Amino acid sequence: MSAIPELEDLAWIPLGRLLTRAGLVTAEQLEQALLVKETTGRRLGEIVVELGFATERAIAVALAEQYGLEFVDLDVQPIDQQVVELLPESLARRYEALPLGFLPDDVLLLGVTDPTNLRTADDLRMALGVPFRLAVVDPSQLGLATARAYRSPFSQLAVVESTSVGDQTPDMEDIRDLASSKPTINLVNSLLTTAIEEGASDIHFEPQRHRLLVRVRVDGVMRELATVPKHMQAAVTSRLKIMAALDIAERRAPQDGRVSAHFGGKPIDLRVAALHTTHGEQIVLRILNQQRGLSSLADLGMSSETEDIFRHAISQPYGAVIVCGPTGSGKTTTLYAALDHLNTPDRVLMTIEDPVEHQMEGVNQIETDSRASLTFALGLRTILRSDPDVLLVGEVRDEETAGIAIQAAMTGHLVLTSLHAHNAAGAVNRLREMGVQPGLLASSLNCIVAQRLARRLCDDCKQSYVGSTAELGGNGTAELYRAVGCPRCGGSGYSGRVALREVMPIAGEVRGLIEASTENIFAAAVRQGMTTLREDGLRLCLAGICSVDEVRRVTGARLV
Repeated sequence: MSAIPELEDLAWIPLGRLLTRAGLVTAEQLEQALLVKETTGRRLGEIVVELGFATERAIAVALAEQYGLEFVDLDVQPIDQQVVELLPESLARRYEALPLGFLPDDVLLLGVTDPTNLRTADDLRMALGVPFRLAVVDPSQLGLATARAYRSPFSQLAVVESTSVGDQTPDMEDIRDLASSKPTINLVNSLLTTAIEEGASDIHFEPQRHRLLVRVRVDGVMRELATVPKHMQAAVTSRLKIMAALDIAERRAPQDGRVSAHFGGKPIDLRVAALHTTHGEQIVLRILNQQRGLSSLADLGMSSETEDIFRHAISQPYGAVIVCGPTGSGKTTTLYAALDHLNTPDRVLMTIEDPVEHQMEGVNQIETDSRASLTFALGLRTILRSDPDVLLVGEVRDEETAGIAIQAAMTGHLVLTSLHAHNAAGAVNRLREMGVQPGLLASSLNCIVAQRLARRLCDDCKQSYVGSTAELGGNGTAELYRAVGCPRCGGSGYSGRVALREVMPIAGEVRGLIEASTENIFAAAVRQGMTTLREDGLRLCLAGICSVDEVRRVTGARLV
């Protein structure tokens, strides 16, 4: 009844040979992986991925070639919803399999991560009851594709119509019951799942006069996700507050909390902020993907010259390194990469953050707590008595924190921190406005980094053209790329983000102009060879990573 070919009948090539032939692993890496396989009995593909020699996708492609099967990219493969119903979701997740659609010969195409598991194939044959053909899929894509395929549609909103309380204001007990009802839980879970699938960094539940608008920020740009009927507003916002252990009876005072959850088997954290508005409580969730891990300095994507300057600045025994930019510009990622680089047994590293976004082994991390009166300034004073070598201050927000941080940089500590400023030169003026003496700045600052996040062009659909580079500070024309849109990027033409940076060392002429205007400091830094944000954007455009329109959008009209 099955259309599965017997594995012994397939053309079989050792996986290790395929991986080395494709250049995915070296002979030495393969030997190391095979040694682990001999001692543990685990599958070679899993070991190669765990050791960081190859990606799950590369192993899946190699497995497909090994057994003469098709590899299916789930990011672009359309999935027939009627076909999905042939296999219950519980079995799909248990066997890591997903029905994709019927082939022209009326045989079901079934995506699996492990085509070698004969027991799984037998169980699937019994569950499906139709002939099927195996295809290999990327395990990292399967979780999201399965969640998307079995997700309840938003039409489930109709289920709660009968529990509507009309225009009357429900009492607290009714709201609590409605917030804990299955339809409300399913609705909230569906909205969160969809937002995470789309790669959102933030989810906004915004009360309007006649509806609750749900919007998400994807690659730095807001887009509408769904609309919830007004009568469900109290239930949905209360459900979110219950998840974050907030007081649902308190509707006027701002509240914030945190939710730990799992999505697709991977841990995520949700930072929840509730704020009273004219039409009800607004709830904003910041999504922190704990599985994403920390970036290294090499992962930051700086040019070689810029990276050398930054490495030199953070390699000093003392002084301050400041990363500036607007909210959501990746400042924390850069600071954590620097901290990871400095995390060696011969140093004491401490941080004070609001909140701690990533837990780092070997680093003493402290979270501010307004309820316990633990502010950045108070925490800094205590930390400085704890003999740190390197100190990360999540953000300099006020005069007191700025003064203590700069004094710490003066007295033998390396201080890493962030600041809200338009560019590197503007950060100096911002610190002066906070009351830090220019003399202290001149002697304590190592360098200032300004950055923005731009959307990365989708590799599958970007289109090349010959265009002018003058508007980004270049000369003449060059091969550039524009966004088009395809199924993989959801029609936006962009997928993921990349940072634009300017790194300004405080040395030479710049150090002597520490009391000058922002414009004069900027001009001096450029004369000393600083790459500006737009110039770094041009580098990314020429490399086919960004579009000119996107760089212009994130850098704005002002150069200084």
